[in-house]
Amino acid sequence: MSNTSGSRRAWSRTQKKLFLISVPFLLFITAFFYVPLLGWLISFVKYYPGIPINKLEFVGLQNFKSFFYNREQVIRVFRNTLVLSGLIILTLPVPAIFAILLNELSARRLKKLVQTFSTIPYFISYVLIYLAFVTIFSPSDGMLNILLYEKYGMINRPLNVLTNPNIAWTVQTCMYLFKNVGYNAIIYLSAIASIDPQLIEAAEVDGAGRFQRIRHIIVPGLVSTFVVLLVLGLGNILSGAGFEQYYVFGNAMVLDKLEVIDTYTYKMGIVQGNYSFGTAMSMLKSLVSVILLVTANGIVKKVRGSSIF
Repeated sequence: MSNTSGSRRAWSRTQKKLFLISVPFLLFITAFFYVPLLGWLISFVKYYPGIPINKLEFVGLQNFKSFFYNREQVIRVFRNTLVLSGLIILTLPVPAIFAILLNELSARRLKKLVQTFSTIPYFISYVLIYLAFVTIFSPSDGMLNILLYEKYGMINRPLNVLTNPNIAWTVQTCMYLFKNVGYNAIIYLSAIASIDPQLIEAAEVDGAGRFQRIRHIIVPGLVSTFVVLLVLGLGNILSGAGFEQYYVFGNAMVLDKLEVIDTYTYKMGIVQGNYSFGTAMSMLKSLVSVILLVTANGIVKKVRGSSIF
């Protein structure tokens, strides 16, 4: 009896230590993620910087309603956001396929080299990536056009990659893959590493080939990871690849195809100084994203019997 109570006290002390360790992180999350939510009050007033909120004019839902006054602009922004986010969701299998191919490499040095070079773009800012692609694809003095058009005459006219609205969605999807596929593959490589190696050894003993092992062991082992990323992607469908990519690569020629909710909110709220409207848009997007996340999680739970929360 005394041993049982002693183990309970020891476990209680362990729990206290773990809780104390987590306190700084909880305070950090509270300070930088939850306290700023008080700023949502700006969306219900006519905000002017420097004036206390309690002295500002209360306008209710007027800032939310103003978003729908210009229907053509609203439809265009939502269309671009949903299309670009949808294309990114469709590319979710690409990192999984890349991880499987990388896992099948027998040469360890080559495997590490490929994984390293494919992950590096994730840590490079979009500004530097933009400069690199402008250097390569610029219609006037880009390296690719100089070689294919001016020097060798392999094309009839210079390629117009970054300012062509007809291929803007495709280019940005490829840009997202270039930057994120290597980093996202790490998640699937971790899932592959967690698969019981005895299953693979047993399959090899039974005469299963490489493709059979991938199909019947590795792919089923990645399904749960894929479902989690799919649910998170559906919940984040109003954000797409994020603000930075479309803001950096946006220009007058492709603005009609690349202006999404985040860039539109920034333009109206920060550039034009309509802080109340920008806050209202951010608040609306966050609420809709939470609803989409809960809905997608509920659907997955009904289909698979399990969910991410």
